[in-house]
Parts: sequence; structure tokens; C-alpha cells
Amino acid sequence: MVIAYLRVSTEKQFLENQKEEILRFASKNGMVIDKWYTETVSGSVCSKDRKLSKVLRVTKPGDSLIVTEISRLSRTLLEIMTILNSCITKKVVLYSTKEGYIFKNDINSKVLGFAFGLVAEIERNLISMRTKEALARRKQEGILLGRRPGDCPQIKILIEKEEIINQLLQDTPKAQIAKQLGVSRSTFYRFLKETEENWNKDLSVLFPEAGGKED
Repeated sequence: MVIAYLRVSTEKQFLENQKEEILRFASKNGMVIDKWYTETVSGSVCSKDRKLSKVLRVTKPGDSLIVTEISRLSRTLLEIMTILNSCITKKVVLYSTKEGYIFKNDINSKVLGFAFGLVAEIERNLISMRTKEALARRKQEGILLGRRPGDCPQIKILIEKEEIINQLLQDTPKAQIAKQLGVSRSTFYRFLKETEENWNKDLSVLFPEAGGKED
């Protein structure tokens, strides 16, 4: 099955542009689109409420998913990384027509996926380092730390990063994940937002054309 996914924020005319782009790509590659999924999504819409979440659930090994640009999948590197990993794991071939990327269960796709993971790992280490430096500085200044060593909620979240990603892919509510980690919802949401914003900056380095404007 060949699935086409179209997404815009508010300007409907770009939806038709995406459709024409995908139709040209399909014709050139001898493909026929079996299903079209279109949606208008703002940055405030939860990922589990998007049609793309349904698309990822119904796809099967051997299916193809076509988008015009990698940035159409999500506005954050974290979600893009998890979507790519989900497609590769499920053996669903993901095509990005404008950039010419093909993500499938082969060595090249896995190397590219590793690059995404490496960016995330570097960011995780940097956050961990900054957290430790901040705690050490407060201790040196004689400030009584309000938590026992190892109880910092940010460190808890970092340690469980992979499990958090897996649960987000399974549409587990963020409030439930925060409860499982033993941290407040506000702390968990704030940390995810800050981390995703940092990861998103690296998207323009890995995919210069994908990190641009949002229609």
C-alpha cells in the first residue's frame, strides 16, 4: 500500500502544491497512491491527535509513506527521529520527494538514523553536564540543595529517555509518563519543550532544507 501524507499549518493553497508534487513523484517512479491523508495542524496540536499518528499505526511491512519534505512530519527533531525509527523498524519505506531521501530497512537509512540518535545523545550529555555543573556551583556557593543526590527530575527524565520515546510512540499520555517517573507534569512538559527546541535547532544542520519555514 502506498500512502501520501499532506500537512499544512493554515494556508490551504500549499496543500494542493504538496499533492501535485507527490503525484509527479509517484508517476515518475511508477507508483499509485492508494490512500491520501491530509490535515491542517498547528504547533499546539498534540502528536497523538494528528492523523499521522493513525497512519503510523495502520502501516504494515512493505508499505510506502510519501511526504514532500521531512519537516512535514513534525516541527521537532525528537518527533521526526521517533517517526523515522518507527518506519525503519516496521519496514515501511518513507520517501521525501523534495530532498530525495529514502528511508528503509537498509544500512544507509540506519546510518542516517544513527546520526539523529547521535545528535540526541550529544544533547542529552550536554544537558546532563549543565545540570551537574549547576548543582556543583550551588553546592560550592553553600546553597542547600532541595533534593537528595540522584533525585533531580531532569536527570530522571534523561536516564529514561529511550523508554519515554517508546511510550510517546505508543500514544501514552504525557501526564501518565510524568507520574511513572515521579515528576510533576509541569516539570515534565517544560523539560520536553526545552529539549525538543534544542534538538530542533540541529535539524537545520542534518537537513538544511527541512529546518526552514513552516507554511
